[in-house]
Amino acid sequence: MNRRDFLLSSTAFLLTTQTLLSTSLPVQAFGPEVVIVLASDETGAPHLDPIRATLLSVAADLIYDRLIAMSDQHTFHPHLAESWQESEDGLNWTFRLKKNVLFHDGEPFNADTIVWWVRQFANSSNQHVSDAIEKVVVIDEHTVRFEMKRPDPNLLYNLASYFMSIPSPKAYEAANGNFGVTEAVGTGPYKLENFIVGQETVLVANEDYAWGSELSENKGAPALERLVLREIQDASTAFLEMNTGGADILLGVPAEFIPQMKANSEIELRNMPATGASYLQFNTSAAPFSDPQIRQAVACAVDQEPILKAVFGGSGAVAHQFLASSLDESSVRSEVLIRPDIEKANLLLDQAGWKAGTDGVRTKGGAPLKIQLWSTSETAYKRIAEIVQAQLRNIGFVVDVTLFDSASMKDALRKGDYQMAVSHYDWDNADILSWFFSGDNIPHPNSTRWNDPRSEELRKDAENTARNWQERVKKFTAYHENLLENFVFVPLHEFEKTIAINTGRIVLPEKIRSTALGGVALLDAKWQ
Repeated sequence: MNRRDFLLSSTAFLLTTQTLLSTSLPVQAFGPEVVIVLASDETGAPHLDPIRATLLSVAADLIYDRLIAMSDQHTFHPHLAESWQESEDGLNWTFRLKKNVLFHDGEPFNADTIVWWVRQFANSSNQHVSDAIEKVVVIDEHTVRFEMKRPDPNLLYNLASYFMSIPSPKAYEAANGNFGVTEAVGTGPYKLENFIVGQETVLVANEDYAWGSELSENKGAPALERLVLREIQDASTAFLEMNTGGADILLGVPAEFIPQMKANSEIELRNMPATGASYLQFNTSAAPFSDPQIRQAVACAVDQEPILKAVFGGSGAVAHQFLASSLDESSVRSEVLIRPDIEKANLLLDQAGWKAGTDGVRTKGGAPLKIQLWSTSETAYKRIAEIVQAQLRNIGFVVDVTLFDSASMKDALRKGDYQMAVSHYDWDNADILSWFFSGDNIPHPNSTRWNDPRSEELRKDAENTARNWQERVKKFTAYHENLLENFVFVPLHEFEKTIAINTGRIVLPEKIRSTALGGVALLDAKWQ
C-alpha cells in the first residue's frame, strides 16, 4: 500500500467512525484529486496576481487564459483572441475576441475587458510588457485595436506569457490591491479554491469551460476535477513524495534522483524543452569582481564539461552563452563565447597583480585572493559550487561556499552583500537579458548590479527601436555579445526540465504542445 492509499484508507476509517459516534456531524465527500508537487524552481510565488507579479507558479496558467497561446515550437496560436492582424508598419494590431467567454465570477469577457486590462500595467512590475501600446480602441464588443507608440516585434510573445494573463476586472477592483492572495478570478480551466503562500494551492475544475486553445484536443472542462499544488523546496522531500506515491506529478525532478525514478515502473519521465540555464553571477559593484580582469579570469578557469557529467549525468548541454541555444539571439560570434582557458586565467591574474605563493594561494598587498561563493542547498547547485570551488583553487583562489535555502538566497542577493553566486533561470525569450542586467532593475532582479553606459545603450536600442522580428534578433544579439564581452556572468549548463508522472493514476497526452506542463496538457489529461 502506498502513502496515498494509506492516507485515503485512514481518512475513510476516521470519517466512518465519526459517523457512528455522532450522526449529527456531516461527512464531506471529496472527488478524486491530483497532487502536483512544485519543486524548488517552481516555488515561492507570493500571490497569484499576474499584473504585479515578478514570479508566478503554474497555477496562473490554470486559473487564467491569455489572448495568445504559444507552442513548444515557439509558434503562436489563437486563444481568447480568435484571430489578429498586424499593420505593415507594426503600429496597429487588431484582435478579434472569442464570444461567449465568461470569467469564473460570471462576468463577460469582451473588448471593454481588454481596455481595462492594458491600463493596469502602467506603473506595475510588468509595465514593460505593454509599454509599447499607446491605447486600446474598441471597434465593437469583440474587436479591439492596439495603437502602438512604436513597433513591438515581441508583442505576441508577451501576450502569450503568464504575466499577461487576464483577470476579472470586477474581482480585481473589488480586491482593492489584494487580488491574487484571497481570490484569483480568470477565465481558465480551473478555479481557485484555496491559496496558502509557500505551501499549497487548491484548484477545482471550471465546469463551464468551453474555449480551450487549439494546442489542446479538449476545448472543454478538464477531466481532472481537483488539483492540489504543493510547494516543496527540499529536493529530497519532493523526490520521496513522488517516488512513494504521495504525488501524481512532480514538476522539476531533481537531477540526482532521475536514475531512481527511472527504476520505478509506475513513474514516467518527460523532458520538456530547454528554456534556461545555470550560471555564475558576479556582484560587479563589489571587490574583487568590480575588476573585469578578475571576472574574466574566473570565466576562463571554469570548465563546464565536468558540471554536465558529474552533476547532471550528461542531461542537457554545456552552456557557453547566457541564452538557451534554441533562441536565435544565442547565435553570437564565436570569439565572445565563454570557454575554459586556464593559461589565460593565470595570465589575467598575474597582470592584475595577484601573485601566486608557495602554497598556491594568490595574494596582493599581503591579502589572499579569498572570496565567498553562494549557492542554494539543493544538491545540484551545491555540487556545482563545489566543482567551481575546486577549479578556482587551481588558479590561486580561496573559495568559501555558503549555502542558503531558496527563499533566503533570493533575499540575500537582493541585499547585494555577496561576491559570487550560483544562479539559474527558466525563460525562453531574449528579454531575460534586460530583466537580469538592466540598470533600471537594480537591486532586483539585477542583483549583479551591472550598470554600464554601453550596455544600457544596446539594451534600450533592442527593446525600443526594432521594427520587426529580424531587427529585434539582431539588436538583442548585439546586447547579448556585449554582456559576454564584459563577463557579467559565467554560463554553466543548459538544462532540460524533467517532469515525473504517476502512470498508475493519470495519463498525459503523448505530445505536450507547450513549453511547460500547464493548462494545455492538463486539459487533455485523463484518469488511468
